[in-house]
Amino acid sequence: MKNLLLIFCLFLSTTVFTQDKPAYLLYNKEGKATTYQELLQKAQAADVVLFGETHNNPISHWLQLQLTKDLHKATQGKLALGAEMFEADVQLVINEYLSGYIKESNFEKEARLWDNYATDYKPLMTFAKQNQLPFIATNIPRRYAAAVAANGAATLDKADGYVKANYFPPLPLEVNMELPSYKNMLGMMGAGMRGEPTNFVAAQAVKDATMAYKIMQNAKKGTCFLHFNGAYHSDNYEGIVWYLKKYNPSLNILTISTLEQEDIQAIEDKNKAKADFMICTPADMTKTY
Repeated sequence: MKNLLLIFCLFLSTTVFTQDKPAYLLYNKEGKATTYQELLQKAQAADVVLFGETHNNPISHWLQLQLTKDLHKATQGKLALGAEMFEADVQLVINEYLSGYIKESNFEKEARLWDNYATDYKPLMTFAKQNQLPFIATNIPRRYAAAVAANGAATLDKADGYVKANYFPPLPLEVNMELPSYKNMLGMMGAGMRGEPTNFVAAQAVKDATMAYKIMQNAKKGTCFLHFNGAYHSDNYEGIVWYLKKYNPSLNILTISTLEQEDIQAIEDKNKAKADFMICTPADMTKTY
């Protein structure tokens, strides 16, 4: 009877396991399964953590909040946040809101928020406010990225001195067109497109460079800087990572990417080594927009 009971229990546990549908699985850069605790341990030892999201993936956003909370606890509050979703010229508005000087309604009217702010980024901003954490707007104002896309990187030199000092990376902007991510951008641009393809790549590069420079300026020794950005800005250790290493080679950088696959039980070869940690979610995961 005991043997029959044991066999039944084994059968039941196996059946439950095979029917399990995890919302995500974590992999390291070698493509081996790993745990959230391993991610947290490595993240708290890093100077900069680049959390590459898929903008409409709810698992990305949920894990961003969990990692923020857990890093805050693990580092005893020695944590700073930053995000691509906020442009450098709204930093004053963010600071005024976080300090309680202006109302939330004024902040939300003036900060040029993304459409999915309320569901995806507001919880992070609220946590920063509640715990008196800095939140850095790292992206270049879009009007300057648009100018680069239209006229090339040299147009940045014509900007006002205040703008150069506060919103731009160091000039002249170096754009490495040999980086695979930038070469892929060029390859995807059709011959019939309007504008110069290299200018569009330069517009991407100035975003990467500005984010890296803002992170570097605000990263402090002994404090973890957790940055939220589209995964394409840090995948394959390019983009923001390339510029961070250029500006400060000594920084200890950890990267996270978000992937979507039909089958998440094993990482696909094409997705290996995209980042130090990869969040793999089902391709049919519900989207936030």
